Amino acid sequence: MQCEMSYPTNLILTFRGYYFNYLLLFLYLLYTLKFEMVSYKRLTPEEVHFSGAALLDPDETTDTDLKDINPELPLLPQSRRCSITVALLTLGGLIVVLSGIWLLGTIFWLHKPPSTEPHRPPPPAVAKSPNGTWLQPESCSQIPEAWRFDCYPERGVVVTEEMCHARNCCFIQAKTSRRSGVPWCFYTPEYPSYELVSITDTEMGKVGKLLRNKKTYYPKDIDALQMEVMYEEDNRLRVKITDPAEKRYEVPIDVPVVQKKASNPSYTVDFIKEPFGLIVKRTQTGTVLLNTSIAPLFYADQFLQMSTSLPSRFIYGLGEHRSNFLHDVQWNTLTMWARDVPPMELTNLYGVHPFYLSMESDGMAHGFFMLNSNAMDVALQPAPALTWRMIGGILDFYIFLGPDPSSVIAQYLDVVGKPALPIFWALGYHLCRWGYKSSDKTWNVVKEMRNYGIPQDVQWNDIDYMDHALDFTYDTVNFSSLPDLVKDLHRHDQHYVMILDPGISNSQLPGSYWPFDEGMKRGIFINDSNGDVLIGKVWPGLTAFPDFSNPDTHEWWYQNLKRFHEKVAFDGVWIDMNEPSNFLDGSLNGCPDNELENPPYTPGILGGTLKAKTVCASAHQKISTHYNIHSLYGLMEAKATESALRKITNKRPFVISRSTFPSQGKYSGHWLGDNRSQWKDLATSIPGMLTFNILGIPLIGADICGFGGSTTEDLCVRWTQLGAFYPFSRNHNSIDEQDQEPTAFSPAARTAMKEAILLRYSLFPHLYTLFHHAHISGHTVATPLLFQFPNDEKTYGIDKQFLWGKSLLVTPVLEEGRDYVVGYFPKGLWYDFHTGDSLVSSGEEINLQAPKDKINLHLREGSVIPTQSPNTTLWVSSGQPLHLIASLSEDGLAKGDLFWDDGETLDTYEKDQYAYIYFTVKQNTMTSEVLHNHEEATYITVETVSFYGVKTEPENVTVNSQEAAFSYRNNQVLTVTDLGLNLSHNFTISWM
Repeated sequence: MQCEMSYPTNLILTFRGYYFNYLLLFLYLLYTLKFEMVSYKRLTPEEVHFSGAALLDPDETTDTDLKDINPELPLLPQSRRCSITVALLTLGGLIVVLSGIWLLGTIFWLHKPPSTEPHRPPPPAVAKSPNGTWLQPESCSQIPEAWRFDCYPERGVVVTEEMCHARNCCFIQAKTSRRSGVPWCFYTPEYPSYELVSITDTEMGKVGKLLRNKKTYYPKDIDALQMEVMYEEDNRLRVKITDPAEKRYEVPIDVPVVQKKASNPSYTVDFIKEPFGLIVKRTQTGTVLLNTSIAPLFYADQFLQMSTSLPSRFIYGLGEHRSNFLHDVQWNTLTMWARDVPPMELTNLYGVHPFYLSMESDGMAHGFFMLNSNAMDVALQPAPALTWRMIGGILDFYIFLGPDPSSVIAQYLDVVGKPALPIFWALGYHLCRWGYKSSDKTWNVVKEMRNYGIPQDVQWNDIDYMDHALDFTYDTVNFSSLPDLVKDLHRHDQHYVMILDPGISNSQLPGSYWPFDEGMKRGIFINDSNGDVLIGKVWPGLTAFPDFSNPDTHEWWYQNLKRFHEKVAFDGVWIDMNEPSNFLDGSLNGCPDNELENPPYTPGILGGTLKAKTVCASAHQKISTHYNIHSLYGLMEAKATESALRKITNKRPFVISRSTFPSQGKYSGHWLGDNRSQWKDLATSIPGMLTFNILGIPLIGADICGFGGSTTEDLCVRWTQLGAFYPFSRNHNSIDEQDQEPTAFSPAARTAMKEAILLRYSLFPHLYTLFHHAHISGHTVATPLLFQFPNDEKTYGIDKQFLWGKSLLVTPVLEEGRDYVVGYFPKGLWYDFHTGDSLVSSGEEINLQAPKDKINLHLREGSVIPTQSPNTTLWVSSGQPLHLIASLSEDGLAKGDLFWDDGETLDTYEKDQYAYIYFTVKQNTMTSEVLHNHEEATYITVETVSFYGVKTEPENVTVNSQEAAFSYRNNQVLTVTDLGLNLSHNFTISWM
């Protein structure tokens, strides 16, 4: 029988707590007798001036010294030294008192029954006023609304004052409504975080130790962290914050492994000791690029949070979301978790790209990449500031210092990988729809396009070509002539692409469906948490999902593609539904009720749970749980498909994927998903295209004329004109909707669409060269205006116009019934691409005429653009003579280039199987310089050259010192014809 204690237990336990505090204080005082302590205070960002080891005074720069200090002790102000004799007498008396208290406390403690409650963080010590109401620090009211960092970010929760104070946070109702986004519950300036207790130099930079003294309100805090700061390149910094005691999941994509520290970094890295903060500045200007001291750092098992200030409100990237190109920082949270959903605002979409580009106040730019694939929220607020919230993995991030936007993207792609050079026909015009319903109907569409002379390089089929939606089959009744259709396409220098979904039917008779039977033999499907094959539901009914994190699955996928290619000789593959999409939530048998399915914090995912319309987060894959690698599924399938096509065709693979992740551009392109036939969708396709260009996936486009719903003639004409300038140009339509291929409309509309597509084909040499630069140097193909005019803030929000490369400005009509369009022209000289008429802008908006059969194109001064006579396929067009267009600056200067190869061989640049020609114009002379020659260049001639902006009519023109015929128009356009110059030889064209 256990007796009950009659004395006040709480008081005794309080004494025990006091004893330990006094004991720690005693040890601290002993330490001060031997060493002189340095006082620390929390520094504001403006007070930070130390870097690296300068964090600590000379006596404290070693790990050994810092380990001697209990990290839970406050660092007290420096006090006067006293004599050892007085100190020992004082401490001796203190020891006697404390020993008595300790003895009494220990006796009572031994009689106390053990606690049966599970381990949990201690409740926060919240001060109360005498009348019992909540009492919060006065500093709470001093925090401006824009700088309030949300302490209660859970969605769908009405936060009360009591709930907020339970987290030891400030609670103030915002002056504006709750819908404004201003958090009512936010962190105090003194909110506890980690402390930096040591920092030492390494060969690559710094390594530090972080300790947390107080538990947070999320379970399983990681109390001790290791921080690595790696000075990888002069313009690239990497920081990893990990758990040194236990290996955590890290994203399995290849990134550079650097062995040598940058010799002359363009950044400085400063540290705040307590609460821990990391500050990165641009050395040249002092601009703060990263400042994590503005809000507490969280690092729990399933919740990581880090905030930073931003140098301006101009932030881009953070895909995949439907929004303007320039993100809104007015309390805007972007959720990332791959999801099958038609594009809509404020929703996590198909891909995940935790990278942003930020413009600084002086026109410089930097980038930030969070290498994490777990579900996350990225919260923007008007301070301006940004908060990352992830539910797993580690903090592993890069900062890229540009300093111009284009350089930032190139540096980012140095890490994740530059995009592949596409096979030439990928840049032609593509036709597709879900619902051709037969191969004969598909074939008739192709024949009609030929009859009207409308260019088409690729014909596609959606899932209706399959036998009951089964992968690697075709319907031998309705699509019986599919093999012959593909052969006919090849005879006409055209190509065929088919769709594949990852879901593999498990409902067929044993032995009748090789993909599932063989997959079961090889054990390549995703398993549930019990180790059984997870079963979901997609188009063919109940399905299993290949685990593309398993190398064995790649081989199985290749074997399936190879077997089907022997029946239908497809040229490329469209991989869809690869988020992965599931018509069920989780699986046929549901998902277990565990911490992976129900994490302490769930980002703002459509559906509210990780399993919503996908597989269970707790599902098992080869390298990790689905919880960690869900958003990598599309990337891993793209890698398997790209590898298989390389082996099957021995040519550059063509893959288009719906779900994407950083490094995807190495393996596939992307389209912007199941859009609608609406004017709004036409307009939002431009910011989507621009965003994916800065994310390293330049082979990008939207479904021309819209996928869902029926289009109108006016909309389809305008969309075809814009779509002619998508890097990936495909008209795609949904089942049972009105036909929308160009041949389906009136003669006037059909002609307008044909002219737009012919215009694209004429620009193929320029477009192909842009993709070469994307592949080699990480450049964009479709380029935001701000990239070329970073000092013109008016360009920062423009996403209704764009450039091809640096020089060709596209200004499409995006509104119904308009025969004009207003475009912004940065300061300088511009030329109408079609006529050569000049336009001088001071940096202004200009009203442009835009009849139904025209899209406005303008050439920037100082450029040389190669074009060709277009034809119905790129194979024919690419053999036509070149026409060069030089748009001269006020000083008569221009430059441009051309990359040329056979268009399909693997790795032509890497194997020196290409030609590269550089064109310059100065002092009334164009010079062609062959910087790299190849046989392919001998097949092409330069037939004509036009010079825009020749101010006076020349008396004569010479080509390689021989007089040549020319014409000159009143709009200052000089044209030299009948040249017949071999591209593989240098030439000069001069005028006087």
